[in-house]
Amino acid sequence: MRVLILGGDGYLGWPTALRFSARGHEVSVVDNFSRRRWHTEHGSASLTPIADFDRRIEAWHEVSGEQIRSYVGAVEDGDFLDEVVAETRPEAVVHYGQQPSAPYSMLSRERAVETQYTNVIGNLNLLFSLRDHVPDCHLVKLGTMGEYGQPNIDIEEGYIEIEHKGRKDTLPFPKLPGSLYHCSKVHDSTNIHFACRTWGLRATDLNQGIVYGVETEETARDERLITRFDYDELFGTVLNRFCLQAVIGHPLTVYGAGHQTRGFLNIRDTLACVELAVANPAARGDFRVFNQFTEQFSVLELAERVKLAAEHLGYSVEIQHLENPRVEKEEHYYNAIHTKLLDLGLEPTMLGEELVESMIHAIERHKGNAIESSIDPHTRWNPAKSPAAQA
Repeated sequence: MRVLILGGDGYLGWPTALRFSARGHEVSVVDNFSRRRWHTEHGSASLTPIADFDRRIEAWHEVSGEQIRSYVGAVEDGDFLDEVVAETRPEAVVHYGQQPSAPYSMLSRERAVETQYTNVIGNLNLLFSLRDHVPDCHLVKLGTMGEYGQPNIDIEEGYIEIEHKGRKDTLPFPKLPGSLYHCSKVHDSTNIHFACRTWGLRATDLNQGIVYGVETEETARDERLITRFDYDELFGTVLNRFCLQAVIGHPLTVYGAGHQTRGFLNIRDTLACVELAVANPAARGDFRVFNQFTEQFSVLELAERVKLAAEHLGYSVEIQHLENPRVEKEEHYYNAIHTKLLDLGLEPTMLGEELVESMIHAIERHKGNAIESSIDPHTRWNPAKSPAAQA
């Protein structure tokens, strides 16, 4: 197949490009390297040393013999995106090309606007490009479980049947986004759903849980192929952050009580899910929603698992509870349905002590690159309630 990957330089986009290339697909990638720029601007960086994009692609060609075509530009530029889609004629587009951080979106008005413009306008540009050039193409869009929030009912996969005043209908599941980043993802889902209903596009929205892990089958083939690994307060996901903190002797920073529960999955399972979605496309006019995660944990449960695994390896680990910088429920019901990818054949990677230890060993090789000052949270969802504001 001809596969176009937007955001192909990122934590997930790069290993996804390698996976599809390794399977013999004709892969093209788009990126404007904004993720690298955001880290530079905020004094953080990937723990793993990542080469510039051209060298990564050259290294993949040396290792595999396969070619990946690259296009440098922003999805917010509709003319640029039109040219790429018209030239590559993709049969599937995997869309990672967005600002992915909730804390980043809450830093300031400027960062919130940047987030929504990048995500919503970029996604709209893509929908028009698909409509006008490759209307039969299957869009696989990376969504987020954060669109749903923390409702006091089971979270269904995208849709819910509602009975109201004697009438029934199946409607999109209600959304309670937890940040302005998550709001942008809700807007994306609404726009994609509209495009499928109105223009007959086909799309799969992968409402992904929190991803953890360092290596995939392809990135492990050569050190030059390693993907980025973030642990900072803006872009680092919680389990990755905990494992890094354990290695460098920093307390595991649990926000609030730590009873916030979310869905999680290993980076290898992310690639498997995307591959399954591409191999089993939605029908024309269909907007599918898959809840993409394998297990549910509270933040405190993860901290305790990392502490146990790290102490088994000889580390001394402290769990530290910080005032929660976010506005979220810390005690809540959480049960999200996630059967559709399992029905397509997903074989989940479960988070056991051995897997945590393997992550710790992978981090140990690069621990000297850690920028400890970038770890602790400084961004608050409601600055008026911060200790500094109340002093």
